[in-house]
Amino acid sequence: FVFIRATAGNNKVDKRFEDNWQAARDNKIMRGAYHYYRPNENSIEQANLFIKTVKLKKGDLPPVLDIEKLPENQSIDNLKKGLKRWLNKVEEHYQVRPIIYTGERYYDDFLKEEFGEYLFWIANYNFYREKIEKDWLFWQFTEKATLPGIKHQVDVNIYNGDLEQLQFITVE
Repeated sequence: FVFIRATAGNNKVDKRFEDNWQAARDNKIMRGAYHYYRPNENSIEQANLFIKTVKLKKGDLPPVLDIEKLPENQSIDNLKKGLKRWLNKVEEHYQVRPIIYTGERYYDDFLKEEFGEYLFWIANYNFYREKIEKDWLFWQFTEKATLPGIKHQVDVNIYNGDLEQLQFITVE
């Protein structure tokens, strides 16, 4: 599987998204798209940009909300309201619950309690684990991997399940 950045904030479409999205499909790689959330921008505008950019098809992974930064000029409560607005708008459009991507510390400090109904993709590069935490759907364990056909380093993830379980969460 591969996750491809589609959008960031309320105005940025990744310039390689269309090519990467199509290449994944052409190479029969299970694919998912993610949005890099900017806390200081309107959440509905961000959701609308993602929806306009990403056309999910049967077999694609659910949309992903990538939240890594804290807001500069709003409270954590308002940040959480914005995240929920993005998640609800995207879920309503695609008819599938999004996945939340974040760092382990951010997850523990701000998201674990109030967003417990979502599946999580957690980044933690600090140490190797024998087992993935049970509430992590995906674990991103490095951002320094190399893969044939890709000129730069990439992130690598482990899925916490088997192929049948992964296929179960894909878009119908």
